[in-house]
Amino acid sequence: MPAWLQGKPLRLAAAAAICLFMFLAGERVSARGAAPSKATQEDLSKAMHGEAFAYAQSLLFADHARRQGDTELAALFENTAKTERFEHFAEEARLAGLVGSDAENLRTAIAGESYEAATMYPGFARAARAHGDRAAAERFTEIAQDEAKHPDAFRAALVRVEKKTGAR
Repeated sequence: MPAWLQGKPLRLAAAAAICLFMFLAGERVSARGAAPSKATQEDLSKAMHGEAFAYAQSLLFADHARRQGDTELAALFENTAKTERFEHFAEEARLAGLVGSDAENLRTAIAGESYEAATMYPGFARAARAHGDRAAAERFTEIAQDEAKHPDAFRAALVRVEKKTGAR
């Protein structure tokens, strides 16, 4: 486990969620027309995990700096976050073929949100309780309940998209 995840249950949850999304996205064909090799796909997945985490972390750091009154530091973190998300992650996602059709993207989102709500977060909550980490267990349980609402919204959108495009 990377050092930045050790003792950080919420960071672990975020990283696991991103890993799951990448797993469910599978090996779609990249923008260049051919799926990357399995090794390259794994490297792209790891790179995107790092970029996504750095993006979220930088925004949290920016928010903290702004609350502390340091707008210059906040701007530095925000600009870094933009680079992580809108340059690095976006290019890696393009190479990995992460984004498919709207219907494919919705199916991927439904599977990911369903897994998070039914399996991932409840498992994290059980493990946290077993380790005496009550606050983390409560947060994981709350997040699981929130995540359980997402698949229905995506399913409704999928019905709409399939009607509009005739896709199934």
